[in-house]
Amino acid sequence: MTPRRIGLVVPFAEDRVPAEASAMYPDLDFVPRGTGVGSLTPAGYDAAVDKILPAAQALAADGVEAVMVIGTSLTFYRGPELHAELLERLRSTTGLPCSTMSQAIVDGLRYFGAKTVAVSTAYSEIVNDRLQAFLEFHGFEVASLRSFGITEFGDGVLRKSEAEIIELAESAIAAAPGADAALISCGGLQTLNCAAPIEASTGVPVVTSTQSACWAALRLLGESGRLPGYGRLLAGAT
Repeated sequence: MTPRRIGLVVPFAEDRVPAEASAMYPDLDFVPRGTGVGSLTPAGYDAAVDKILPAAQALAADGVEAVMVIGTSLTFYRGPELHAELLERLRSTTGLPCSTMSQAIVDGLRYFGAKTVAVSTAYSEIVNDRLQAFLEFHGFEVASLRSFGITEFGDGVLRKSEAEIIELAESAIAAAPGADAALISCGGLQTLNCAAPIEASTGVPVVTSTQSACWAALRLLGESGRLPGYGRLLAGAT
């Protein structure tokens, strides 16, 4: 059987599939197109954001079935209204089901019926502020926010270990005893093995950028995205 083809607009300078996407769904044909984010700052995103639509159009011409834009901060940093405009333009110019990593985290939190969220991120203060505004626009209360304060894109994010990511997320949850979900935001953080242990230790469901984006990409194709063993979102059970 021919594998399903999903286009990924990625923040890398090169056309490269995120390692966690391939690890999650090895039987899918992910087709990447890079945009070249310079840093985890508004100036760094400015270098890439205008390349999103051309990359998506190239993927559509290449015959993919759906397009997911990878990069949470890349797609929320200009605000919720421009994010909605981007989604509309993606769908109208490609004629395909499309979404973004920012929309995917919203979808993941809504899957759990979340209202109050404990947030952990890779970002600096200015990007955290924009994430909080984006989440509040979509109806979520940010009860706590903890971050690594990273601005460089690439190895600085990848160097954070699973233990460090789990510790940061658990500190955000501890600071928000009323939170009904936790969010780990930044597609550069390697979080595939983080949700399940956090949920086991805190009882709070966890949504992470990369896992929610891959899950949402499958759902664009009418698939469930179910992948047991990696937390409640991917397991498909609340």
